[in-house]
Amino acid sequence: QVQLAESGGGTVQSGGSLKLSCVFSGSIFRNNPIGWYRRAPGQKREQVAAISSSGFAIYQDSVQGRFTISRDNAKNTVYLEMNNLKPEDTAVYYCNDGDNPGRYYWGQGTQVTVSS
Repeated sequence: QVQLAESGGGTVQSGGSLKLSCVFSGSIFRNNPIGWYRRAPGQKREQVAAISSSGFAIYQDSVQGRFTISRDNAKNTVYLEMNNLKPEDTAVYYCNDGDNPGRYYWGQGTQVTVSS
């Protein structure tokens, strides 16, 4: 089974930066697309970025140019570098399968709070 552990969140002012990490257990990490998702207050969960096993990345329009997703297969870790954060980025951030969210049990997520 796969377990996910997100970390790196925190509270920052508008324009600040954070780098999130997601560590996967198991041996299938390198063969699966991985996505970052977020759930903002009062909103449904949405995908913000995803990366294939070969490194091809896609982004939601609202974070394009501000967020960068990357992965280190040797460390079973996916990252999300977030720059120029905005209050609307405030959410709990999760990682999961990039094509099928919920394929793996959701981790606890990591809280990102951006103040104005």
